[in-house]
Amino acid sequence: MHARLFLVDAFSDGPGSGNPAGVCPLDAEPDAAWMQLVARELNQAETAFLWPAGDGFGLRWFTPTLEVDLCGHATLAAAHVVWSEGLLAPGLPARFHTQSGVLTCARLDDGRVEMDFPEEAPAPREAPARLADVLRVEPRWVGANRMDWFVELADASAVRALAPDPRAVAALGLRGLIVTARAETGADHDFVSRFFAPQSGVPEDHVTGSAHCALAPFWCARLGRGVLTGFQASARGGRVEVEPRAGRVRLRGGARTTLAGRWLG
Repeated sequence: MHARLFLVDAFSDGPGSGNPAGVCPLDAEPDAAWMQLVARELNQAETAFLWPAGDGFGLRWFTPTLEVDLCGHATLAAAHVVWSEGLLAPGLPARFHTQSGVLTCARLDDGRVEMDFPEEAPAPREAPARLADVLRVEPRWVGANRMDWFVELADASAVRALAPDPRAVAALGLRGLIVTARAETGADHDFVSRFFAPQSGVPEDHVTGSAHCALAPFWCARLGRGVLTGFQASARGGRVEVEPRAGRVRLRGGARTTLAGRWLG
């Protein structure tokens, strides 16, 4: 089966930043085994597959090892490809039918993409016994949502210094682990985070849109503001503007296509 493939840096501020995602636009929904094969070959944190469906597009996301229910950066990348490749006029919103419901993306006047995602606020949970082996520092707060463990540390430097054993993270279960703290005084962002998901085939993700569905309500409540900017402090790094709205979260960020080609397998 031949197909077009794109590599897109999502939540990118410039070359070498943000989170690369594979994007594969198709004429119809393919077999899941084929999508997993392509995702494994591309070996990105996620690859998005999309096809025309009803009033928008069907959309599914695959890591190199499994399918996931929600992925922000690959959705942003898919929306970017929909507009840049002429599959949809730039002034029209992109509607994606997914396992997490209908996700809508709009192209802003400054070229960024705004995504409308479900809020995934974390609730307090007792820390799993293995968490101390992962963090090696005392957490300020521990919780979880339906997808991930969620930990607040004392300061941003502790988040940046974290170097967890992937096997210890995988033993925690759920999809992955979000670690966060308030930003340093004078920073151009409000909070920092990192996301680890070796149990899902992603040892550390570069910039995780779905994690910000939890980070947005958490930090907006604590800081008493309606719009914040998060910085995911991975090796590549990336900024995500967040705005919770009545059970939903608006996520905003830039995107750029870096590679285009064809699947010939």
